[in-house]
Amino acid sequence: MSDGVLGLTQLFLFLFFIMLGFPIAFTLMAMGLFFGYLGMQERIFDLLVQRTYAIMANDVLISVPLFVFMGYIIERANILDRLFRSLQMASGNIPGSLAVATLATCALFATATGIVGAVVTLMGLLALPPMLRAGYDVKLATGVIAAGGCLGILIPPSIMLILFGATAGVSVVQLYAAAFIPGVMLAGLYVLYAVGIAIVKPGVAPRLPPEEVAVPFTTILRSLMSSFLPLALLIALVLGCILLGLATPSEAAAMGSLGAIILAVIYRSFTWGKLKESVFLTARTSAMVCWLFVGSAIFSSVFGYLGGQALVEEFFKSLPLNQFTFMVLAQLLIFILGWPLEWTEIIVIFVPIFLPLLDDFGVDPLFFGVMIALNLQTSFLSPPVAMAAFYLKGVAPKHVRLEQIFAGCMPFIYIVVICMISVYVFPGLVTWLPEQLYGGAGDAPTINMEAPPPGGFAEEEIALPPAQ
Repeated sequence: MSDGVLGLTQLFLFLFFIMLGFPIAFTLMAMGLFFGYLGMQERIFDLLVQRTYAIMANDVLISVPLFVFMGYIIERANILDRLFRSLQMASGNIPGSLAVATLATCALFATATGIVGAVVTLMGLLALPPMLRAGYDVKLATGVIAAGGCLGILIPPSIMLILFGATAGVSVVQLYAAAFIPGVMLAGLYVLYAVGIAIVKPGVAPRLPPEEVAVPFTTILRSLMSSFLPLALLIALVLGCILLGLATPSEAAAMGSLGAIILAVIYRSFTWGKLKESVFLTARTSAMVCWLFVGSAIFSSVFGYLGGQALVEEFFKSLPLNQFTFMVLAQLLIFILGWPLEWTEIIVIFVPIFLPLLDDFGVDPLFFGVMIALNLQTSFLSPPVAMAAFYLKGVAPKHVRLEQIFAGCMPFIYIVVICMISVYVFPGLVTWLPEQLYGGAGDAPTINMEAPPPGGFAEEEIALPPAQ
């Protein structure tokens, strides 16, 4: 068996094992060590030590546990209930007001936490019962919650963009600037759809009774000032410090974590038990991300060393592809991979396979990263493995069927596709803000990424022997 075929065998065996339910991080390491030993003997253990140390010492990844901790503190500070009630009152006269309030709450809370499962679950408990009591169609109500809960993958400060930046060697600061307009645009399209469907089909989103809408303006303003403004201000300060170059993502995440604790104290929901629980959940999530990176580093290094990466590149170059068809094919493959895999596995395992091809087809890695972030919205919404739908089903009333949630998600998948097409046709939606803020790639605030070169790790790092 040639080395290239051995590398492809490694990839297919990995896919087979994760379909059986094996832990992904340890499957990556096991496949990397096994096939690495076949190809480079004892040197594979040197690679394991070096890659583990390099990942654990990566400065950019420090921001991951800090942002996760910030999200868990906010989640346990009882902010979500206050936020939803205030936005519900503020949008009372808008068609589909409950759906609009739900999407606005999801967008803000998902941005603050970045944890899809937490946002969908909490909003399912908080917003779904009022919408169903108001006579909302089950499909619309569930689709709004599932789609809105996924926005944290795209809208900065997004953990997914941090991992993409660390994987691709792209500035996280520029990624945040590039993703801001598409993220706000997608959230706006969701709101427009909810308002439009409420106007066209009033029966699926009835207006609230007059007594629920007739709230004094001062009451609405006081409610917004006490719930919406503090969280929005915290997110704006964190994101603003990053985009303006006043702080690195890690420093801004630390400030955000402190701000989240202060908010919890102000809302009188800060307890020692909640702090311990947040620290534990943060450690568990961060460990999962770091071991995924270690496993991916071992796997991709061995895959490239055995010639698997070269075979993939040759295959794509042999096809009659231009920039457009390459982008369509790459995004289609990522869309399909989103069914069995989480976005973390897609970013650290399969995105590096495409990165060396970007120069050949003239695709900007920054633009490619934003398109992937948009595409990954669908991985949580598209059946048969729509994780957002399963999260929501777990807390929904018994009469809400999974098929109804799937059907409710479909219009929002179409909206994501429309947004992706718009971004491709008008790339300025991605490039305008970075250009205005930094004037070019070289002018952005620099961060020591210590990231591997696209597509794997350099062989000279461990002085690998030539493949036999």
